[in-house]
Formats: sequence, structure tokens, C-alpha cells
Amino acid sequence: MARNPQDAARETVEGAAKAASQAGDEMRETADRMGAAGEAMQDQGAKLGLTMLEQAELNTREAFAAMRAAAQASDLSEVMRIQTDYMRDQGSRSVSQAREIGEIIAGFGRSAMGQFTGRG
Repeated sequence: MARNPQDAARETVEGAAKAASQAGDEMRETADRMGAAGEAMQDQGAKLGLTMLEQAELNTREAFAAMRAAAQASDLSEVMRIQTDYMRDQGSRSVSQAREIGEIIAGFGRSAMGQFTGRG
């Protein structure tokens, strides 16, 4: 049986409207995910900045403590011991701090991708 051209046109328009509506829904969902990913990026960026400031403050405090101790040392061997201890401790701190920053950055990447893909 032949279809009425008006019915065929109506079905085509209704199908196009439905497809446009679905596309709009998907675009809104993607925009929401991107917004959530942006918020996560902002939060993680703030956390990273604060962590770096805290690390710099600790390193500065430890350096001044070592300089103070060296200035009060009674002889050169004590100065050398203080310097050696400071360098050893600073090396350990640097490794620990780099690991902490790396974990924050990795967590940021996982969080952003999770938010963007809808899994976070």
C-alpha cells in the first residue's frame, strides 16, 4: 500500500526532531561532564599549589635550622657533620616531595578523565 506523502514527510520530521533531541541531550550530558572535569581541575590545581608552598616552607625552615646550627658549631668537623646531615635529609625530603607531587598530578589526571567519561 502506498504511503501518503504528507505522512511520510511527518514521519521524517518527527524522526529528525527525535534525533536532534537525543543529540541535544548527549551534548548537555557532555557539557555537564566537562564542567565537572573543570571543577576537578580547579580543585586539584589548588591542592597542588598549596602542597608546593608547604614543601617550600618546610625546606626553607630546615635550611635555616641547619645554617643556625652551623653558625653555632664549635669546630669545623661539627659544621661538616651538620652539612652532611642536612644534605642527606634534604635528599630524602626531595624524593618524598617529588613522589607526593607526582601522586597529586596522577590523581588529577585520573579524576579529570573519570569526570569527563562519566566514571568519576
